[in-house]
Amino acid sequence: MSAGTATTLVASVSDHARDFPILSRPVRGKRLVYLDNGATTQKPRQVIEAESRFYAESNANIHRGVHWLSQHATDLYEAGRKSVRQFLNASKDEEIIFTRGTTESINLVAQSWGRANLKKGDEVLLTAMEHHSNIVPWQLLCNQTGAVLKVVPMNERGELLMDDYQKLLNARTRIVCVAHVSNALGTVNPVEDIVRLAHGAGALVLVDGAQAVAHQTVDVQALNCDFYAFSAHKLYGPTGIGVLYGRHELLQAMPPWQGGGDMILTVAFNRSTYADVPQRFEAGTPNIAGVVGMAAAIDYVQSVGLDRIAAHEQELLGLATDKISALPGVRIIGTAERKAGILSFVIDGIHPHDLGTILDMEGVAIRAGHHCAMPIMTQFGISGTARASLALYNTPEDVDALVKAVEKAQSMFGLTETP
Repeated sequence: MSAGTATTLVASVSDHARDFPILSRPVRGKRLVYLDNGATTQKPRQVIEAESRFYAESNANIHRGVHWLSQHATDLYEAGRKSVRQFLNASKDEEIIFTRGTTESINLVAQSWGRANLKKGDEVLLTAMEHHSNIVPWQLLCNQTGAVLKVVPMNERGELLMDDYQKLLNARTRIVCVAHVSNALGTVNPVEDIVRLAHGAGALVLVDGAQAVAHQTVDVQALNCDFYAFSAHKLYGPTGIGVLYGRHELLQAMPPWQGGGDMILTVAFNRSTYADVPQRFEAGTPNIAGVVGMAAAIDYVQSVGLDRIAAHEQELLGLATDKISALPGVRIIGTAERKAGILSFVIDGIHPHDLGTILDMEGVAIRAGHHCAMPIMTQFGISGTARASLALYNTPEDVDALVKAVEKAQSMFGLTETP
């Protein structure tokens, strides 16, 4: 891509910043520079209005009412399921389960599929770069079943050691759980290869897609994974709603995880029978408005174009990496060849929390800490990083504001002369 084309692309995609009302509000008397998108993205007006419109015009409980409003709300909810199915290219609407988010989706698989299928001596294979949400549920499961947790190591660039991965796969490996994109490093993992090798060893694969779906096209049939999880709030959608994709035959064989209304066929005090998927895993009143908002978010990113978003973020990532790396005493954490729009770094003489506080005074919002990835921090011998994570509405001016604020922090700590 030529420099001229790149500049035009950045300008055209970031023009969508006007769709995000919160970006026009000042913070501490400064222009808001929001670079904490790995934690949650801001919401476009189209999503805010869709959720508000549901409550104003369509609010009713679903699946149970015979009145028009209930049937209308049900239609909207199930249309949201179809929208997600198309977004992921799943083969059936029934392969889409609505949850509270990635964390609940992973816990659902661990407690439903895992408790029904794992036994003492079986192995669960994770990677060294997993978020706590893709570690702790499997630790709990192993404690319950006697299964054993194994870990695929990574190198100092933040890339998985695939030779070690192949050696760890064996007849006892039942499931491999891997982040599509590392939230702390930005590494894009070779999921297709991971799935192919796991299936060759007879294991299933769960992919944590929380950091992937807003930044690249995801095709679960092409990946050939068994489970895929993500959260809407990292996809410009509402909080409190997420998705578990699972292959239909696997979901059909899994027992319920939670009990309650709408997940049953019959209930008596001596016995209950359960609904087919997806209702079997959606006990109680769901986040109906959240599903409507998530569908609007999917429509939004598809209208902008995921390929365009990805190219835009890569241009900004390259710019930010070059400029931050040029500052004295800076160490980039995560230098994989394939990276998404996440830049994590540490600065000699400044704790990440102190840096985050100073940047906040300049209106620059980043994340500072271990990012729910403490094993990564342990490997790199640090307590945490400063993390700037990019979205479609970020601009080269945002990168410049980040760099200027970091320079001010270094000057305040006496690490450089006052600019």
